[in-house]
Amino acid sequence: MEAAHEFTMWALFARATITVKLVMIMLIAASVWCWAVIIDKTIQYRKARAEADVFDRAFWSGEPLDGLFDTIGADPEGASEKIFAAGMLEWRRSHRQDGGLIAGATARIDRSMDVAISKEAARLKKGLPVLATVGATAPFVGLFGTVWGIMNAFIEIAEAQTTNLAVVAPGIAEALLATGLGLLAAIPAVIYYNKLSSDSDGIVSGYEAFADEFATILSRQLDS
Repeated sequence: MEAAHEFTMWALFARATITVKLVMIMLIAASVWCWAVIIDKTIQYRKARAEADVFDRAFWSGEPLDGLFDTIGADPEGASEKIFAAGMLEWRRSHRQDGGLIAGATARIDRSMDVAISKEAARLKKGLPVLATVGATAPFVGLFGTVWGIMNAFIEIAEAQTTNLAVVAPGIAEALLATGLGLLAAIPAVIYYNKLSSDSDGIVSGYEAFADEFATILSRQLDS
């Protein structure tokens, strides 16, 4: 009889119907998935900023661009380095054997860097739709579990033919646990989706600013 009146999280879960249990398990799994994405993206963005800072210092150190490109190679790991390498590769390919430039070099260099930026932007945003989806749907999934649980609680009340709080409370508490888990999954997902989206946009804006500055330098060399 004591077990029937326990209100620990585990006791509430154990007493719930199979449908409500499945809802709770889904919400817990979604929450764990969201936190995995949050931690992964936080580490990834921190690493991307650090790589960009290191490359910016090297780029503006006064070292010749050809020397810097030879140092990092044609297939570097850092995102800023990849954008720089894309521009430099197209720059070198645009030179004819006689030293002249093939027409349209500037446009091709810009497109090469834009493609590299698009690939990095897609990599940065990968996983964020998970947070958006969980943030938007988890409360409704939890509400479904609550409605189902309360429906069964009222059926039990009708069968017991009593409105005694000791009979009513456990079923309602089990049902409300589903809503609580839905909010527990959704709130961090929404908060971190907005934060990480903003961080991602800021990093990509930095890449675009660098590409514009680099294109200006190359254009200046073309004019001279």
